[in-house]
Amino acid sequence: MARTTTSSRPWTVWLLAAGLLLASWSVAAVALGQTETAAKTLAVAEEEPIPTKDLWSIIRSGGPLMIPIALCSFILLAFVFERAISLRRGRVIPGPFVKRFLKQLREGELDREKAIALCEDNGSPVAEVLAGAVRKWGRPAVEVEQAIIDSGERATNTLRRYLRVINGVATVTPLLGLLGTVVGMIRAFNNIATADAMGRPERLAEGISEALLTTAFGLTVAIPALIFYLFFVSRVDRLIIDIDAMGQEVVNIISAEELQNK
Repeated sequence: MARTTTSSRPWTVWLLAAGLLLASWSVAAVALGQTETAAKTLAVAEEEPIPTKDLWSIIRSGGPLMIPIALCSFILLAFVFERAISLRRGRVIPGPFVKRFLKQLREGELDREKAIALCEDNGSPVAEVLAGAVRKWGRPAVEVEQAIIDSGERATNTLRRYLRVINGVATVTPLLGLLGTVVGMIRAFNNIATADAMGRPERLAEGISEALLTTAFGLTVAIPALIFYLFFVSRVDRLIIDIDAMGQEVVNIISAEELQNK
């Protein structure tokens, strides 16, 4: 019954990714918008309530480094959606195919050629691993297991594709935010040094709040990216463990030692 809901999981993961990004961006926008406008309205804070700014205005206030951070957020959404689809259990380990394949092997309904043809027709990662084992049909168990290891490594590389991109987003965006903060702080102190700002601390507070925008938004992208990276790595590890267990079942059926005992 649990497998009938597998097709909806990619959409759930994608919506969760979009929700995390939008929520974190909105919270940062409200908080930082209030901080920035508080500096601008310091003189009249007792007379008027502190206004807030919209998200687009805050992004523009963050400077040019907000552009690559925003680009990283779109890249993250795209690859999270792609991996959510590609790493579905029903796509990596199709249950009906595996059950039918192992059942036919146990009952002797398949020979080497038919088994390879079935695996090639299916084309899933588990089918590729099982095909590597079947090609060593009738050989010693050590050789069949080695074939499973070799084909399993290729399947693992396929399943882990693009995970480095997600990890790269989680690593790069905080650095972009930190760089934006440093650039913004330099600009703020230059404004203080070259302007008649004595007795006007709001000028410095305004510059610092703008400088911190990039760090805040960099973290709002990096934190969900790291969460999804760890989630997908864990899913790949679970799938590989299950594929290896199925490969061992094939070894116990088609190895030379087992065929001699029949």
